[in-house]
Amino acid sequence: MTDRKISPRQSSAVLQAFSNGVTPRIGLEHVVVGRKTEVEAMLDDLDYRVQSGGASFRLLVGPYGSGKSFMLQVIRNYALQRNFVVADADLSAERRLTGTKGQGLGLYRELLKNMAIRTRPEGGAFAPLLEHWMNSIQEETMRSANLLPDDPKFTLLLEQKVQETLSSISSLSNSFDFARVLLRYWRAYQAGDDTKMEHAIRWLRGEYQVKSEVFADLQVRSMVTDKDWYNYLKLFAAFFQLIGYKGLIVFFDEAVNLYKISNAVSRNNNYEQLLTLFNDVNQGVAQHIGLIFSGTPQLVEDTKRGLYSYEALRSRLQESRFSQNGRRSFAGPIIRLDTLTNEELFVLLQKLRHIHALHYKYETTITDNDIQQFMEVVTAQIGSAQYLTPREVTRDFIAVMEIMRRDETLTFTGIIHKQEFVASRQQTNPEELTAQTEIIDDDSAFASFTL
Repeated sequence: MTDRKISPRQSSAVLQAFSNGVTPRIGLEHVVVGRKTEVEAMLDDLDYRVQSGGASFRLLVGPYGSGKSFMLQVIRNYALQRNFVVADADLSAERRLTGTKGQGLGLYRELLKNMAIRTRPEGGAFAPLLEHWMNSIQEETMRSANLLPDDPKFTLLLEQKVQETLSSISSLSNSFDFARVLLRYWRAYQAGDDTKMEHAIRWLRGEYQVKSEVFADLQVRSMVTDKDWYNYLKLFAAFFQLIGYKGLIVFFDEAVNLYKISNAVSRNNNYEQLLTLFNDVNQGVAQHIGLIFSGTPQLVEDTKRGLYSYEALRSRLQESRFSQNGRRSFAGPIIRLDTLTNEELFVLLQKLRHIHALHYKYETTITDNDIQQFMEVVTAQIGSAQYLTPREVTRDFIAVMEIMRRDETLTFTGIIHKQEFVASRQQTNPEELTAQTEIIDDDSAFASFTL
């Protein structure tokens, strides 16, 4: 089913992830089906906006199980291949755009922890990024000035190049202390002072909580806070572009958790912060940064507590009246993901059949007709093809293949046509489940309630 070779590590990750209803970080290129126009639109953002010095804002919208997280990982992998720095985090009760208990700072820390580059795709690339910068400056100086590291002029030239790089971001908010801390990191790196290097890393990661401690360690009077963490992401985006990368792409999954905030004031504060990010990107202020969120239709369209309840966001996110009746435009910020068609699901199951047989080194006996029967059985049990999501279908399909692998006397059709076989399904309409499952917000003793 695929001409590309898949490594055992990739096939293991794909099968394990699909078995557990989650998205694999690696091997996605072997199971991508459909989504061609959506992927192309988002790659245009990378190539023609972020890379060229602009910025982009996208909101992937789709029902549960439609493949939003999968799509984010696909774009993440493409961004890594194109030499962008990427960072990703799931929004949750502890990680929001803003909050009175440091939730915005928690989100920032998670993003830096998950920062990745092409040579460190699994994350944890923040410190290696800085080391790469140090090494590249030294190599460039040795080459351009024809000097050896023990030459007295070498250190002076290095210092000048570092300061030239940092001066290029001086127009951005919070840039003075940001540049000062990076310079301190550079000098500590040159001196081999691990303690001072760690102080600088702590500051850049937003791990300081008391300004007096910051001043004692670094002689600067500011630190990353819940209110200004986005300014530091913009500083990193500009900095990464200066040291050889094409920019920074940031992924925010599970944005529906903003919708679930029960406290109306706290929820609107997060929507206001989202509006700030949106305006910053679309008014030409931000540079070399892409922001990609994912959420459900209810998050966007609910006029009582969704994004459309915040008028300034509704007017910006509302789609053109011409983008209807099958006509699609990607000019606006929203990209809608429909559930995969039956034909696309069929191709996906073919790919998984091939990967499973390849991984466990056996000749599959499952035919295309078997796959067709499987889809008919699952559809009949769920009751409607519109609830036939990739998550449930792939999990069941891999489960059947595993049963066959463990017991060679069983046949595929024998398993799926047995009375005991029950397809995975949501017990409740996913959109109704969203409304019922709310995060309890303790920001206020007077959280919203119903009599």
